[in-house]
Amino acid sequence: MKKKILLGVFVIFLILTTFSFLYAQTSPEEEQEKVDNAYSCLEDKVDGKCSSLSTEEKIFSLLAIDECQADVIADSSGDGECWPDPACRVKTTAQAILALDNTGVNTDKAETWLLSQNKTPTELNWFLEIESSEATTCSIDYSGLSFTVNIGADKKISNNAGSCLTLAQDDYWLRVSPSCFDEEFEVSCDESFLTTLLFRKSTSPTIHVLQESSSAASGGTTTEKVESSCFAEGNSCNYEGSLWAALVLDSLGEDISSYLPYIVTLSEDNDRFLPDSFLYFITADTQYRTSLLSKQKSNKWWVESGDKFYDTALALYPFQQESILEKTNSKEWLLDVQDSNSCWENNVRNTAFILASVWPKTFDKGTAGGGVPDCEDAGFFCVSTGRCEGDILSEYDCPALFRCCNQEPAQTTCAESGGAICSSGEVCRGGNIISTPDLSLGEDCCVGGFCESVTQEPAECELNAGVCRTYGCDDNEEEAFYSCEFSGDTCCIQKTEGKSFFWIWALMILIVLVVVGIIFRDTLRDYWLRMKSGFGRSSRPGRGPGPRPRGPPPSYHRPHLGRHIPERRILLPALQQPRRHAGKPVKSRAQKELDDVLNKLKGIGK
Repeated sequence: MKKKILLGVFVIFLILTTFSFLYAQTSPEEEQEKVDNAYSCLEDKVDGKCSSLSTEEKIFSLLAIDECQADVIADSSGDGECWPDPACRVKTTAQAILALDNTGVNTDKAETWLLSQNKTPTELNWFLEIESSEATTCSIDYSGLSFTVNIGADKKISNNAGSCLTLAQDDYWLRVSPSCFDEEFEVSCDESFLTTLLFRKSTSPTIHVLQESSSAASGGTTTEKVESSCFAEGNSCNYEGSLWAALVLDSLGEDISSYLPYIVTLSEDNDRFLPDSFLYFITADTQYRTSLLSKQKSNKWWVESGDKFYDTALALYPFQQESILEKTNSKEWLLDVQDSNSCWENNVRNTAFILASVWPKTFDKGTAGGGVPDCEDAGFFCVSTGRCEGDILSEYDCPALFRCCNQEPAQTTCAESGGAICSSGEVCRGGNIISTPDLSLGEDCCVGGFCESVTQEPAECELNAGVCRTYGCDDNEEEAFYSCEFSGDTCCIQKTEGKSFFWIWALMILIVLVVVGIIFRDTLRDYWLRMKSGFGRSSRPGRGPGPRPRGPPPSYHRPHLGRHIPERRILLPALQQPRRHAGKPVKSRAQKELDDVLNKLKGIGK
């Protein structure tokens, strides 16, 4: 019995080991094969069928596989001015410009239309700050008028400067009236000073400062002007449209600085559009990179809008030319959840966007000189405009949104991302782990938390295969009532997914097979002996026709001289009749062994 139990354990171990290899990391060859299959799937859905697709599906198909160009242009209003016809939208027009420019189509007309859709947002409050290390008297000129203000040693301003500039924030700043956003304010002081503009959303206490500030010596002059714009549809700013329009126009070399205050300030109210992805692409600011990476769920995907495939493609777009752990994990997950036809959810738009973002192709733009040479083949670097610290080389080609830079971009360290490096003997508490290139083996970059030694006993949650999280459970997790080390944390345990049921069924099938094998072991043994003896011969009497075997039976031993060997009687089990006791039937041997197995299984389950 022990040997059979050990055999069953070995079989289970063998199955688990086999499946662990099936779920191992995808090799480069397997990855390329799956990506090629995804491209083939998309081409099958698009080739010759562009007219039946939506405008959005056509645009992303053009971006990914250079198909449906004529159909995209045909969907425009004003012969390539805006998309779709007739209800022109900022977001769709920006995406169409992105796809058409990537395939070499002139988009000047559409760019002009997009830039004309600007509006001054009313959601922002603007302030003028004048600062000096000494008490000073300053004059502020605008609209042909001049106003004098005094700034004390405590940095407070003495009075208003006309109707456009009124005291605010406990008299430390001057609030700019919305009706005066077009005014230029010239400031001059009798001590060295600097001026800058600040802004915030009217309903938020968070203050944002423009990156640029101006300074001057005593008697010098600085000029400040509020430049605040958004991309509008109708009479209202459209936030998602402003994200896409700013991203595309920036990649084409347009100045979009006046749109950033609106995009930055309202980002906290529009997480569903993943603004961190756009802002990191445009500004290369590490705070947006850190925030974006920390929003990855289960180390696999992003899901802010409710569509994890679209959101993952959007989140990974800025990292197209970077190799980071978050991207590697997402690629593994994407390749693991492909449909049977190798697309994703049988969705043309999402499949095209995933391929264009994670596994992009470049297309010959068909210039008169025979095409544009590839940037990286020429030894340069494809980066976003915000990350290029050298010169943009327009004569070389990169995938959509990226531009060829003659200087390799600097790598973002953990410290620059606002994090701390945790060693192999430490864990990140109360924060998120992101990848940075300055990490050694076993180290983590902890952002928004702190590193703590793991020498103490693990919490109850971790002992029960859970994870303690500060900001709630991920979508694929559920809350459990196990304790965490920090009282404010929540214990999150992985939800039971479809794959988990496989192991339950596999274990049940193995248990049934073992039980059946025990019950019918005599029959199986006889069947095995028959197989070994040729299915027709048997060493047992009464088992069928055929010649008797030569020589004595296996149980016979030649007696030794001078020694009495008692005669042994062989009882044939098939000829014995089971005894019955009055009142209570006697269980058969097989039944007893079955009961023993079931009792042991019950004991294991307790």
